[in-house]
Amino acid sequence: MKRSETWRRIKRNKMIYLMILPGIIYFLIYKYLPMYGLIISFQDYKPYKGIMGSEWVGFEHFQRLFESTEFWMIFKNTLVLFGLQIFIFFPIPIIISLMLNEVRHSFFKRGVQTLIYIPHFMSWVVIVSISYVMLTLDGGIVNAILETLGFEKINFLLNEDWFRPMYILQVIWREAGWGTIIFLAAITAVDPQLYEAARMDGANRFRQMWHITIPAIRNVIIVLLILKIGDVLELGFEHVYLLLNSSNRSVAEIFDTYVYVAGLQQGQFSYSTAVGFFKGGVGLAMVVFANWLAQKFDEEGIY
Repeated sequence: MKRSETWRRIKRNKMIYLMILPGIIYFLIYKYLPMYGLIISFQDYKPYKGIMGSEWVGFEHFQRLFESTEFWMIFKNTLVLFGLQIFIFFPIPIIISLMLNEVRHSFFKRGVQTLIYIPHFMSWVVIVSISYVMLTLDGGIVNAILETLGFEKINFLLNEDWFRPMYILQVIWREAGWGTIIFLAAITAVDPQLYEAARMDGANRFRQMWHITIPAIRNVIIVLLILKIGDVLELGFEHVYLLLNSSNRSVAEIFDTYVYVAGLQQGQFSYSTAVGFFKGGVGLAMVVFANWLAQKFDEEGIY
């Protein structure tokens, strides 16, 4: 009986299911099927022997990872960059959305939105290249200004002290505008009568934003924060790899770049898979914990 009812619902909403079919196929092919390859993290994998013929070594690669002298350096670097994203980058799209919501001239509002959206459509190669041209010692505009003002030139690209500020500023430049889309959509769903009632009670624009707008989008903020926490060890390979060099490796090497070097450049397929497995496990644990914590404080989680 329940099965027939389920099929009737599927037939009734078949166009909706047809719309989500490409997404389901994408996740099946690129997210779930590759999980079969996690088996090699417990093997001494040899490509010519295949998964079925490779020797089983248990948790040897995980033990090697945790005993490695580089593990804590990589773990620390990854957490620091993730912390910069959570505490510096994450609030910025919210702040920009609140500011844009207060703009009453639609032409100016759309113009600002367009300008801050554009960097998202540039690849990290373009973003890092622009930064390189601006910050390089030889002909960079930033160092030219510093020299004109009587300061010494700064080697931003090779100085490990400048890696993290440069990293987070590039993330903000590229993604802050794009991140406002969801928050602005949530703000538009707020009942305008709430603002009218607040104005009648004498609340100014700031009070309306603080007591109406922010509480109205709180659930959206929490859901996105939980999803962001799930990427605690998943910062993205391309951006960091383009900034990484021998001079800043001690603060720039993260799990994503470490997996690339160990897996593709050095051919340690089982070991690099074990590192990736560890990343995924930590991310899953963080999502579950963050969701539990949100529900503990009577907030809406992701499940």
